[in-house]
Amino acid sequence: MSYTIGFAGKGGTGKSTIASIVTRYLATKKNPPVLAIDADPNTSLGEMLGVTPEDTVVGIIDDVSANINNLPIGVTKERLIELRIQQALGESEGLDLLVMGRPEGPGCYCYPNSLMRETIGRLERSYNYIVIDNEAGMEHISRRTDRKIDYLFIISDHSAHAVRSAKRILDLANELKISRGKTHLLINKTKDGLPSLDEEINKLKVDKVSFIKESNDLAKISAEGKAITELAADSDIIKSIYKICEEAF
Repeated sequence: MSYTIGFAGKGGTGKSTIASIVTRYLATKKNPPVLAIDADPNTSLGEMLGVTPEDTVVGIIDDVSANINNLPIGVTKERLIELRIQQALGESEGLDLLVMGRPEGPGCYCYPNSLMRETIGRLERSYNYIVIDNEAGMEHISRRTDRKIDYLFIISDHSAHAVRSAKRILDLANELKISRGKTHLLINKTKDGLPSLDEEINKLKVDKVSFIKESNDLAKISAEGKAITELAADSDIIKSIYKICEEAF
């Protein structure tokens, strides 16, 4: 059975960056293979991992639907989409990448989400870990794309606004009775001299809270548009997140 790790949080907090570093850790330090799922319409996870998929879930659905009269004999639409999704996985050492892509229209994620659940259900037996990078808001959690999350990271930066957003995400997950194991709040981009967030953090009632220092190394490769694989193994951000992973998994 696969171990599923989910990421959620306010936009701009470094959610996808942290998800990519955790994926890198699992693919190199634990027991791969890892299936990384980019469920954020911004589709930045693959770029950060240095992996380029051939297509997206939404793109495949659109293409098959537009050519519905040309399906191979004896193959259903759903089966063809599933086969195309498996063929479109981006591959790298120790991991594969599945990208959701942008929806067909405003809020039109119902069918892709349903299909994604079914596809993940069939794929998961082939992977030891599944990492899901959710969008900045709560669409995928509210649609229950993540049927079960063994470990949920909620990412915040060092601001009351981001911690309050994290609480709204957690409240919704509780309201919808999303099945999950531990919940871990990561306060990202911290630095000396900032005011305490203890009052806001205590309202979340999570299993664990960790703080990650602002990283000049990460800022540099981000400015240059490079993948996180360009980060040195001894960089502060890598060591910080790897230590969190070692204690979590």
